[in-house]
Amino acid sequence: MNDVADRPLGVFDSGLGGLTVVAALRSALPQEHILYLGDNARVPYGTRSAETVVRYARGCARVLTARGVKALVVACNTVSAVALDMLRAELDLPVVGVVEPGARAAVRVVEALADEATPAKIGVLGTRGTIASGAYTRAVAQLSTRLEVIGQPAPLLVPLVEEGWIEGQVPELTVRKYVEPLILAGARVLVLGCTHYPLLAPLIAAVARDLAGAEVPIVDSARATAETLKELGNESRITLRASGESPGRLEVLVTDLPASFEAVARRFLGADLPDAQQIDL
Repeated sequence: MNDVADRPLGVFDSGLGGLTVVAALRSALPQEHILYLGDNARVPYGTRSAETVVRYARGCARVLTARGVKALVVACNTVSAVALDMLRAELDLPVVGVVEPGARAAVRVVEALADEATPAKIGVLGTRGTIASGAYTRAVAQLSTRLEVIGQPAPLLVPLVEEGWIEGQVPELTVRKYVEPLILAGARVLVLGCTHYPLLAPLIAAVARDLAGAEVPIVDSARATAETLKELGNESRITLRASGESPGRLEVLVTDLPASFEAVARRFLGADLPDAQQIDL
């Protein structure tokens, strides 16, 4: 067996939301071993300064690289927005964030929808830190100078998801508060710019459809990131296990173990979670 191929993909996030990226990776690349680190003792990152996020990202990356990962997946929009270039410069392995794959997926959708005269606008829902960073705007601008990105901070969506409130009147009104300005501003594609938001995707799609009077495509950055890893494997930029290999294992590291950890994590992963190991950073 190829020693490099059999090494795990390292994935980290500020908490448990990055398990949506793990779920997407397990769907797209079921043979891959995955080592996940959730820094849930210091969640959220989205309200921290850029300097603090960079420091936290270094610590998470140090833990995963010390355990021999073959590539690093930054399953956090905030870290992807402010610390990805630093990680790529300092680490001698492929580093993939969630912003660039999400931006590429959104541009592809827009180009399929829009006419030449009036290209559709891209709306992004994210944490305050992600939106304030302008990361999606920059990522889209690198792909197309014709497309406009409209960002909308949606801070209340994270606690709703963590409480399991993904349907009903309260989450619907909250989603409407954040989605309506984007639709009124002309957004016809919405990017889920936080790893928590895929759990609200059906509700976000329904609210957007009601507001726009038509279907509004929803871009899930987690799925787009998994597809990017698959593409890198096809291009031999990451050595993946053969598609016929046995299913990969999942190992989970966390920096805190709250009583509600397992139930919350199961919602994000969409499956039972293996025993998690608590570590210090």
